[in-house]
Amino acid sequence: MPLPRLLSLTLLTLMAFAANSVLCRLALFEERMDPALFTLLRLTSGALVLVLVLLCGARQKSPRQGDWGGALALITYGAAFSFSYLTLTAGTGALLLFAAVQLSMLAPPLLRGEPLPRRQWLGLLLAMAGLVVLLLPGLSAPDPLGAALMILAGIAWAGYTLRASRFADPVAANAGHFLRASLPAALLYLLFGQLQTSPAAIGYALASGALASGLGYALWYLVLPHLGRTLAASVQLLVPLLAALAGLIWLDESWSLRLVLSTLGILGGIALVIAGRPPSGEKSS
Repeated sequence: MPLPRLLSLTLLTLMAFAANSVLCRLALFEERMDPALFTLLRLTSGALVLVLVLLCGARQKSPRQGDWGGALALITYGAAFSFSYLTLTAGTGALLLFAAVQLSMLAPPLLRGEPLPRRQWLGLLLAMAGLVVLLLPGLSAPDPLGAALMILAGIAWAGYTLRASRFADPVAANAGHFLRASLPAALLYLLFGQLQTSPAAIGYALASGALASGLGYALWYLVLPHLGRTLAASVQLLVPLLAALAGLIWLDESWSLRLVLSTLGILGGIALVIAGRPPSGEKSS
């Protein structure tokens, strides 16, 4: 892939990932949309787009890959993500999600007893210190329940990512997972959701599912083989920063000194973790 095209598609993908936080916040905070309805619309519209990507591709594929384990991880992520944004700002939510995902990805090697390089341990401790600074009680601390839900969303997404790597075709696996996850999302809505909403909120939810999630994931798996594992992880450092910037522009959110310091600690620590990975020519999958 030519470098200008790779850079453009990568930036577009990262903007799509960051847009999920902003679109969710707009729907729930500005339009008072029910988070269960947002989750349902996001997952079903994402499933539809991913299926269309498969069926309209050069080699038509079936969305029958994936499994219920991945679907349950996906609905856990989607529901916790949506409900957390009842109280969190876009920037804080994206930062918590990103930190939880990246730190959770370290769990399997640690559980297997694999030693971490010193630089990764330093990065892990720095990122954890940044989380502690962010979550300490105080006037500018995020809502504890919202923060806990977003951390749960990050852990679920890390599990979903690790599980999806088992499948040969990640786009087909995502389509299968989204289709399956739409069923418990519908049940969640029937049990806890409210029908009353606005056309703008529906538009935000559909954009989050169809564009920021469905097309966003399809684009990510298009550029991923050309980036490599370390670079792919590194560029994702931009996602919470893009979400925070968008929150400043479209949601009139502000940054506190606590959030600035915790962001430096979390993103700096994760950058050290990524930099401390052993050299490998293996590409991400």
